[in-house]
This record gives sequence, C-alpha cells and structure tokens, in this order.
Amino acid sequence: MPSASGIRSVVVTGGSGKAGRPVVRRLVEAGYRVLNVDLTPSKEAVSRFLCADLTELGQAIDALKGSDAVVHLAAIPAPRLHTDEVTFRTNVTSTHNVFAAATTLGLKRVVWASSETVLGLPFDRVQPDYAPIDEESPLYPETLYALSKVLGEEMARQFSRWSGIPFVALRFSNVIEPDDYDRFTGFWGDATSRKWNLWGYVDARDVAQACQRALEADINGAEAFIIAAADTVMNRPSKDLMREVFPKVPVRGVSEHGTLLSIEKAKRLLGYAPEHSWRSYVT
Repeated sequence: MPSASGIRSVVVTGGSGKAGRPVVRRLVEAGYRVLNVDLTPSKEAVSRFLCADLTELGQAIDALKGSDAVVHLAAIPAPRLHTDEVTFRTNVTSTHNVFAAATTLGLKRVVWASSETVLGLPFDRVQPDYAPIDEESPLYPETLYALSKVLGEEMARQFSRWSGIPFVALRFSNVIEPDDYDRFTGFWGDATSRKWNLWGYVDARDVAQACQRALEADINGAEAFIIAAADTVMNRPSKDLMREVFPKVPVRGVSEHGTLLSIEKAKRLLGYAPEHSWRSYVT
C-alpha cells in the first residue's frame, strides 16, 4: 500500500503536460495505480490513459470513478495563452467539476495545482509586504488566470468543509524542465527580467515530489502550499536582488541564494525537500 491513508489508485488530470508527465512517472514508480486523464495522450506511455473533457461534469465523474484520489493538474497553465474569458471559464469550470466529482464519489484526497500568481505577480501594482513571501501574504490576483486559481482555493475550502475530504492546493512556481536550464544565464544581466515572480522556479521533478507528498501527508481540511526550488534563477545573492529591485520590501531569514518564495510550510507539513537546482546543470 503506497500511502498510509489507504490511497492506492490515483487519477492525474493533465498527466500529459510538462508537470503531469513527471507526476505520473513518479507515482507509477512509487507503486500507485495511475490513470492519466487528458485531452491528448502522453509521449511517455507509463500509465493507463483516458481522453476526457473535464469542462463536462459527467466526463469528470466518469474519469474519477474507481479511484482513491485525484491530482488535478489539467488547466490552461498561464495567462495570455488564450483569451481571458476562455482561460477563466475553462479553469474554473474544470476545477469545479473535478472537485464536485471527487466529493460525489467520496475520494480520500484531492491534490491540485494552484499557482504562485495568486500572490500578486508580477508585483507591479502591489509589492510583497516582506520576503520571502509566504502563505500568510494576502492574495492579489492580477490576471483572470490568477483569479481562477484564487476561486479554486475558495472552492476547495468549501468542498472540503462540506465533505470532510482533505484538499491540498500546491502553488507551483514557474515549472522548469532540465533542458530549460541553459537559458538561465540570459537572466543574469538584468535583475528586473525575472523579478515578476521574485526570481522563482521549480524543477518539474520536484513538482512530482510535492504531489506525492501531498497525497501521503497527514493533512485535514483545505491547505495551500507554495512549491518552489530552494534557490532563485539568479547567480546573485537574494538580498542583493531585493535591494536593487524592491528596496522598500523587508527581507528576513534568507540564505545567500535562497528562494524568495517561502517553502517552509511545505517543508514542515508535507515533508517537501527540493532535490533539483539549475546549479547542478549550468557551469
């Protein structure tokens, strides 16, 4: 039995995407029975696959039948990929349908992809109150994409309250694959080029780790966690970056190149420990 909570079978929605592929792979390797639910098959055929449109409630219910838990990653993954209306409608509707299906079917846990964007990215209109920014910071959605994630977090609280099912929101930073690390050197000459998310990122393999830990951790109710790498994308000290770009924002308790997106709550409650950094790939 992979999970002490009795979770054996997991549906991963969006399992064909950048984050979804390593999640599916890790869960299969950990001994879970995994079903990838997506609109297109994965180029890594390591699990069963079901084509489903999660904006249709009936399809969402059919997709989750027989599973113990769901890792909901399916979404339009960023602003400006589609019109605001399409992004907002797709993300809110599909998230509602997965949450409704999970509670209707009595699943044991819902893990789902929220976003760092709920914190106020790109930090133009509102700057952080402090750094590293953490889950106590007020939510400032600046796009309809970010607003869809804020509404998802509120839906999670209410569905959890109604059902008693734990809902775990993972606020992923900018998801990076190893092949992307070579472009990091292009950020170093201009500190403002990546200030939009406090120079954050997360390796897709650490996304997978976070999802597995969220399935297995002792969690009740609805919780949200920032999930980022342990460092920034920059080769300069984190305090120097803040002094140059956000000189009025207080900085507290950060190591030399430490992340400015706090992962302390994820470490404490999930046991999350980032294993991957661009510094192992770029010389």
